[in-house]
Amino acid sequence: MLPAQQRNRPFSLLQSMNASPLISVIIPAYNHERFIGPAIESVLKQTHSHLELIVIDDGSKDATGKIVQSYNDPRLSYYHQENQDAYNTINRGLGLAKGDYVAILNSDDIYTTDRLEKLLALQQESGAACLFSDVVPISDSGEEFSDPNFGWNIWHKKNLDWYFACGDLYTAFLKGNFMVTTSNLFMTAEAMRRVGKFSSLRYLHDYDYIFRMMLAFPGQVRYVHDQKLLYYRIHSGNTLSEAAVTGRLQDLDVIQKYMLAALPEQCRGLAAAGTARLLELRDELEQVRTELAGRTEPSVRERLKLLLTAVKYKLRKKLAKRP
Repeated sequence: MLPAQQRNRPFSLLQSMNASPLISVIIPAYNHERFIGPAIESVLKQTHSHLELIVIDDGSKDATGKIVQSYNDPRLSYYHQENQDAYNTINRGLGLAKGDYVAILNSDDIYTTDRLEKLLALQQESGAACLFSDVVPISDSGEEFSDPNFGWNIWHKKNLDWYFACGDLYTAFLKGNFMVTTSNLFMTAEAMRRVGKFSSLRYLHDYDYIFRMMLAFPGQVRYVHDQKLLYYRIHSGNTLSEAAVTGRLQDLDVIQKYMLAALPEQCRGLAAAGTARLLELRDELEQVRTELAGRTEPSVRERLKLLLTAVKYKLRKKLAKRP
């Protein structure tokens, strides 16, 4: 379960509206009546209280909008629009943000109470353009997925191991998106303006964005690997669907695009050709293996053909022995 202080912390403005930087938090919300309340509260109860919370309801059909409007806090602004998908919703929020810093929180995820305070302090100490932390995976009911053999944990550990082994953030992202989600982004308003809007990738707009951020601000993107400052919700109802195919196709495009972007221009043609052929070979090998696996036993027609061949061979041998 979430820590008691995360669930029951009393609302207080420990840092009243003073000279502390204003942080804009954007929540794109769609049909999350079950989760939007905890998400909002995790922002409004931050230890850094000088913030604005922009909630954009992307055409929800459930009670999401009513729940958002039930909160009486001058820092919260609510907007409703017809459904336009997550990346367009976030982009609208970026255009509305007035803060010195910008953060995003998906409507089913939750900030730790001190997330903004800690990331702000680290940014001011390091001068980073963008920061993200490690995350805690949770279920629909808020239970932590702590089993190391849980599929998501295996995937995440593999990506982190690669990062620690190679020691380079950009290279590590080519192996996998260990930022995990747009909810993990914390950036300066200047960096947000320079990188621009999120791309129209339904499933991987966060992955594309972090690559663009690293290219725009080399060496100024920081991974806070030793602190888990975000609860990332993994829904138990998720099932394999066409989205899994589309997501992987987008993954291929993003990785190839930003792998080539990191290379000298004169090398990009060679790398593109070699990568394309490697992908073709992988597909060809899979096809051959599938065909071979399906031919473990010869068909009736193939057996008859083999039998006729054997008979013809024997007849030819007998005829050859005749005087």
